[in-house]
Amino acid sequence: MNLKLLKHPILTEKSVRQKDEQNKVTFLVDPKANKPEIKKIVERLFKVTVLDIRTARMKGKMKRVGRHVGKQPDWKKAILTLKEGDRIEYFEGA
Repeated sequence: MNLKLLKHPILTEKSVRQKDEQNKVTFLVDPKANKPEIKKIVERLFKVTVLDIRTARMKGKMKRVGRHVGKQPDWKKAILTLKEGDRIEYFEGA
């Protein structure tokens, strides 16, 4: 089991709302990670029960600075539904 597959939580308005209302958390994960690996890592690392996982591959955006054009890398996110009563606390008191 490789802990580097789970990179960091995604903190957007939508993900924070899902966390509060539906007990779902969103993480940026390695594009090679699969659902069973993600579930095992999150359950072991945060001591919670994961009921459902949805993953999405996101295309990197095209960016330009002046006449130079570049592309941000493609990435993958995982939306995890946690068991009722389980919570993953990050940036709660900040």
